[in-house]
Amino acid sequence: MPKPVNCQYFYGDYHRGTHREACRLLEASPGNERPWRRKLCNRCPVPALLLTSDCRDLLLEVEVKKRLLTERVEVTFAVCSKHLIELDDPRHCPQCAQESGA
Repeated sequence: MPKPVNCQYFYGDYHRGTHREACRLLEASPGNERPWRRKLCNRCPVPALLLTSDCRDLLLEVEVKKRLLTERVEVTFAVCSKHLIELDDPRHCPQCAQESGA
């Protein structure tokens, strides 16, 4: 049995014998050539990133990238939608940090 996924972008439909799972973030991100597989969720950085980021209005784009023999989900673009600035580090928005006094 696969490990449960605690991510706001994970979608699972198991109603009446249907077994459909998807990553809504990968579906919405442009330029994904590699298909999503359930196994990618085990090492995905997005759930931890959403918890540790000081930006509550974080928008992300991700892509499945192949490294040697493994595939991983990597963040390719991050924006603070409140301040409309592109973030170099998705864990930190300077304007959100300044507003919160951190």
